[in-house]
Amino acid sequence: MNARTASLLLAASASLAMSAATASADDWPQFRGLNGSGIATGTDPLPTEFSFESKVLWKATLGDGIGSSVIVGGRVFNTALVDGKTFVVYGHDAASGRELWKREFPAGDLPRITPPNSHASSTAAADGERVYVYFSTLGLLALDAATGKDAWRHELPPPAYLMDWGAGASPVVHDGRVFFAQDDDLNPFVVALDAKTGQPLWKTSRPEMLAGYSLPVICEANGRKDLVLAGSGKLKGYDPATGREIWTCNSLLRTIMTSPVVDGDLIYVAVQSYGDSTRTLKFALLEWLDTNQDGKLAREEMPKEFLERFDVSDKNHDKLIDETEIDTAFQHPDNQAAGGNTIQAVRGGGAGDVTKTHVVWNIDNKSPSNLSSPLVFNHRLHVVKSGGISSCFDARDGSTVWDRTRLKNFGDYYASPIAADGKIYIAGRNGFVVVLDDKPELNILAKNDMGEEILATPSVADGRLFIRTRESVFCVSSEAK
Repeated sequence: MNARTASLLLAASASLAMSAATASADDWPQFRGLNGSGIATGTDPLPTEFSFESKVLWKATLGDGIGSSVIVGGRVFNTALVDGKTFVVYGHDAASGRELWKREFPAGDLPRITPPNSHASSTAAADGERVYVYFSTLGLLALDAATGKDAWRHELPPPAYLMDWGAGASPVVHDGRVFFAQDDDLNPFVVALDAKTGQPLWKTSRPEMLAGYSLPVICEANGRKDLVLAGSGKLKGYDPATGREIWTCNSLLRTIMTSPVVDGDLIYVAVQSYGDSTRTLKFALLEWLDTNQDGKLAREEMPKEFLERFDVSDKNHDKLIDETEIDTAFQHPDNQAAGGNTIQAVRGGGAGDVTKTHVVWNIDNKSPSNLSSPLVFNHRLHVVKSGGISSCFDARDGSTVWDRTRLKNFGDYYASPIAADGKIYIAGRNGFVVVLDDKPELNILAKNDMGEEILATPSVADGRLFIRTRESVFCVSSEAK
């Protein structure tokens, strides 16, 4: 072999290695796939009818968890909590289910949490070279996607929640950066790390925010890419390179557990927040924390993480937060967002306060969920909420396609709808997955029993549907019998 041939072979090998380590368009690299859209870009057919014993290519038992599967480069990654004390990250071969690697980490002292949340609630993110996972007691971990070996670790302050909801935020990776938003009730922030080294690039405080679980998304508009993040009362755009806030749209509600989706230069948000437009945080606090129901919050009624904040808010030092102090004790004085329902489209690419200039449409409709994020597909916006109630709107103007119609699958809905192969897949907590035809009228194609509780949003890659149940992951495919 001459030097030129060897050089060409080396270059080809390097090119192949680089290609294998790069996420492809058919992958599902984070929560709800590419940019959190919930849309599978591949064209491979998916089964309409399936169950826990039909069309299952493989199944793996993982342990407790509600984070979704992510799939990059033919590998599928999942997280779990095992035996109540060990966090586990799994790497499986996506086609066969063969376990490629498994990493275990002591969970440490786990915080209070409200069911049905799980301590393994976060969905990982992957880019072909590394998989990025978050656990509230460990922070952000990066593992080699091929071997599971440690790449880096970045510690984060544990989140604190006035109502003990527990952690649920997930990382995303874009252009060599890992973004993670931790909107809790104590010290909310969004941070960016170098994906290769884990070195912090920037951290931006979000002091106006309350606890929420919205996923950061990227919106490209006016020749600029913005990192967009929903939070209490406000949808904000940040410079992904510096973390500088570029714009704010003050049109949202108090509690934001759903995530925006982007279609072109439009950002869509569908939110239900506890109570109505007159109910700010104080009403929820009095209902949740005021154990003796005297209309005041006593120091002994507070979670220990918030005692310092309590003392600052207790202006007369009587160890009580009364009606004159509670309004701003835990909710920012400049952001007294209340409850209600909203579905809205906001145009990206603005600067400063865009509330009056960039809201394309905004409707007050009782169809959004407080947990399940919207799906925008083929100019239609889909939402589903507890009770198995589906609604659909024209994404261009907000007009109603169908409103609050039963899916014939009663129960709670934590998973968000996804679109693949011309169909809409909607998973209920009761373990049934309803399949809709992607048409301008509600047409239920199938109702499929997976036999286990589902809180995680399903994932799709390479013609396979990955359904993370409470304890397992199913790979559903037309390849299977």
